[in-house]
Amino acid sequence: MSQVSLDQLNATDKAGFVGALGDIFERAPWVAEMAHAKRPFATLAALHDAMASAVRDAADDRQLALIRGHPDLAGKAARAGTMTPASVSEQAGAGLDQLSDDEFAAFHRLNDAYRNRFDIPFIICVRRHTKDSILRRFAQRLRNDAAAERGTAVAEILRIAALRLDGRVAAPDRLKVHGRLSTHVLDTRIGRPAAGVAVELVEISEMGEGRRVAQAMTNADGRTDPPLIADRPVPIGIYELRFDLGEYFARQGEAGADPPFLGIVPLRFAVAEPEAHYHVPLLATPFSYATYRGS
Repeated sequence: MSQVSLDQLNATDKAGFVGALGDIFERAPWVAEMAHAKRPFATLAALHDAMASAVRDAADDRQLALIRGHPDLAGKAARAGTMTPASVSEQAGAGLDQLSDDEFAAFHRLNDAYRNRFDIPFIICVRRHTKDSILRRFAQRLRNDAAAERGTAVAEILRIAALRLDGRVAAPDRLKVHGRLSTHVLDTRIGRPAAGVAVELVEISEMGEGRRVAQAMTNADGRTDPPLIADRPVPIGIYELRFDLGEYFARQGEAGADPPFLGIVPLRFAVAEPEAHYHVPLLATPFSYATYRGS
């Protein structure tokens, strides 16, 4: 669905408001109906707060229906093609549509265990997680009690809705739902940015093959343009940045031995804060390299 401005939402009637925002909460247009009565909204944050309050203040049966309206992760709805477009996009963005046999079996087993224990689907904002992170949260949350899991489900639903709302509504403000991952390559041999270094970002999985997230070439300032991840959360997980230093230094006439001492340089690191800025630079010579977490 296309973007709509906050001014348009403030001016429209209930039917128009629900038509624009009725799918922000999964199969629950009543949330938008409740929020409509609290117009006008000065900010996107105020609109989100109104929708969140409608969910938190809902009667138990209505709140439970909202929770149960969410699909299992990589479950029957995905295979049957009955998920909402937003859920399809979100699960695919986390790679849940490309699971290995072992990963699929793990998700199936955990989905069943969770439903048997709590009688609700396992809900998590998949845009903030990698596959491995989701599987770890599954195992952790199975140890909780029913009340804690219902509270966690509602909190995750609000995270999902915040990301959807931020992408749907054009407003003077934005919700604090985005992180950033960037890099910067410096050729310390000559004390200048390294332009033309091929960079690949790979998500590392314990069970399946690594999944390429982004690839780019450094510009004249030694940075990628745009950042490797921007305008969305940086999913919790393990990553590897791969820099082709061998090819870069060969172009500089610094190949040295054949093959060169440094070829593809991998930097493996972890992300724990999806809404944070992770800057992972590389300082390199033909024979050495270093890194740190910058800002």
